[in-house]
Amino acid sequence: MNTVAQIFVGLAGAFHLAVFVMESLLFTRPSVYRRFLVPNETEAAVAAPWALNQGFYNLFLAIGAIGGLIAGGDKGHAIALFACACMAGAGLVLVATNRKMVRSAVLQAGPPIIALVLAAVL
Repeated sequence: MNTVAQIFVGLAGAFHLAVFVMESLLFTRPSVYRRFLVPNETEAAVAAPWALNQGFYNLFLAIGAIGGLIAGGDKGHAIALFACACMAGAGLVLVATNRKMVRSAVLQAGPPIIALVLAAVL
């Protein structure tokens, strides 16, 4: 995998690590749960178990992307690109489910899509 694609894989992994922290560790803070369109503390308390679980999905994707880069070689890069494909798919599902989440979907899916394209063409 080329260096530019690796940079975008790293960015995608870092983004998903940050989302893990927000969803699994900081979700009960108003400034955080409002980013996920949760309007108040009562609904945040109901959504917190979902957010914890979702955060770990993001952590596992980040581990796949970053771990694949660290492992290197064809197998490591295949793992990193598979994680990116999953991130891209999740971003597409997010925007298809709720058009208000288009900004979040672009942040989630943009870097991994760029990594996939660059890995394929360079």
